Amino acid sequence: MNSMTRPLPLTLAISMLVMAGCGDNQGTANAQPATNQASASTPTKTGVVAHYADLAHAKFQDAVVTAEALDQAIDTLIAEPTESHLEAAKKAWLAARVPYQQTEVFRFGNAIVDDWEGQLNAWPLDEGLIDYVRSDDYQHQLGNEGATANIVANTEINIGGTTVNVSTLTPELLADLNETGGSEANVATGYHAVEFLLWGQDLHGFDAGNGERPVTDYARGADCTNGNCDRRADYLDGVTDLLISDLEWMAAQWAPGQSDNYRAQLLAESPEAAIQKMLFGMGSLSLGELAGERMKVALEANSYEDEHDCFSDNTHNSHYYNGQGIANVYTGSYTRVDGTELAGPSLSALVAELNPELDNTLRNQLEGSMEALGTMKSAAEADVDPMKFDMMIAPANEKGSEIVNGAILALVEQTGSIEQAARELGIDSLEPDDAGHAF
Repeated sequence: MNSMTRPLPLTLAISMLVMAGCGDNQGTANAQPATNQASASTPTKTGVVAHYADLAHAKFQDAVVTAEALDQAIDTLIAEPTESHLEAAKKAWLAARVPYQQTEVFRFGNAIVDDWEGQLNAWPLDEGLIDYVRSDDYQHQLGNEGATANIVANTEINIGGTTVNVSTLTPELLADLNETGGSEANVATGYHAVEFLLWGQDLHGFDAGNGERPVTDYARGADCTNGNCDRRADYLDGVTDLLISDLEWMAAQWAPGQSDNYRAQLLAESPEAAIQKMLFGMGSLSLGELAGERMKVALEANSYEDEHDCFSDNTHNSHYYNGQGIANVYTGSYTRVDGTELAGPSLSALVAELNPELDNTLRNQLEGSMEALGTMKSAAEADVDPMKFDMMIAPANEKGSEIVNGAILALVEQTGSIEQAARELGIDSLEPDDAGHAF
C-alpha cells in the first residue's frame, strides 16, 4: 500500500539538484542532536544490534501510548462534540505522529515492518472512499472506481462489480477495505484516515490553511452537518481502535524476553546481517523515501496531493521526525515521549573505531540534515507568515523550493556516507532503495 516496495540499485553521483519548484504547530520535545560521541570502549556488533531492537521497542511502545491518548480524545469528542474536544483530538493526533514517524527507519530491511506499515501509514489516499468530498476540488487517482464510494454515507458499496456490505463499521471490515478494487489509493485505515476524519479536505491548494471539518459533523440529531454523523463517529472510533491494536502487535514483535517474536529472530541472525538491515533502513528512508517520494516528487510536480500529512498541513513535522529516526539509529539514542533518554551501543562507535574521520563526517551530515529539516519546520511554524510544505512546493516559490531542495540535498549527501560506513563494516554493496529517482 506504500509506494516504496522494491529495492533498486543506487548510483550516488551527488550533485546539486535542479527541480521545478496538504499543520498545526507541534512541539519539539522529542527532538535531539543528531550527533552522539562514540563511547570510550567500542561495543560489540552483537551489543549494537540488541540496542537497535531496544530502540525499536521503545519507539513502538511510545507510538502505542500516544495512540491510546488519541483514542481517549476521540472518545471524548464523539461523546460530546465541541470545538474544544475537536481541537484536543487534533492535538493528540499531531502528538501521536512524533514517535511513529521515528519508527519508519525500521521499515526497510525489516520485512515484518514494511509488510505491516501500509495499514497504518499508506498515502496518498483518495479520501472520497471514506466520506464526503467537495467534488469540484477533488483530485483522485484516475480510474479509481472507489474514489467516491463514501463508506460513511452508505451501508453497501460497489467497486469494480463487487458489492460489499459496510453497514457495520468494525475495525476488521475497515482493514479489509484497504486497496479495494485493486487501487492503492483506496486507503481505509491508518493515521491518514483518522487525519481526514478530524480535519476534512484541505481546499486551500497552495494557499495558507488546512482542512476545516466542522465539529457538527459529529453532532447528533438536527445539529448534524453533512449527514451520517453517527456512522462517521463509528468509523472514527473503529479506525482508531485498529490503529492501537496494530501498534501493540508491532511493539510485541520487538519486546525482550520472548523466544518467538521478531526480536528473537533478528538476534539469532549473524550480527553482520542485522547491521546491514540497520544501515539499509537508514539509507533507504533517507534517499528513496524521504528525499525522493516525500519531497522530490511533490516539488517537481508542484503537487500538494503528494503531500504526506495533507489534511492537517503537518508534513514538515513528519519529515523532521523521519530524519530524527535516521539519526537515532546511528547514534543509538532516543528521547522518549516521557522525556527519558535511551542510549546505548551505537553504529557510530563501531565506525569511529575503524574510521574516525568518516564517523565524524557522517555525524556532521546527520546534524546538517536535521538543521535543513529544522529550517523547513521553523518556516512552517513561524509566528508571522508561516509557510507550510504545500506552500513551499507551489510553482515559482523560489524560497520554498530552496528550503525543500536544501533538505533533499542534505539527505542525499548523508546517504553516500551511510554507504561508506557500510563498507567499513564489511558490507560491500548496501544499495539503499532510491525508489527509481535520479539524484
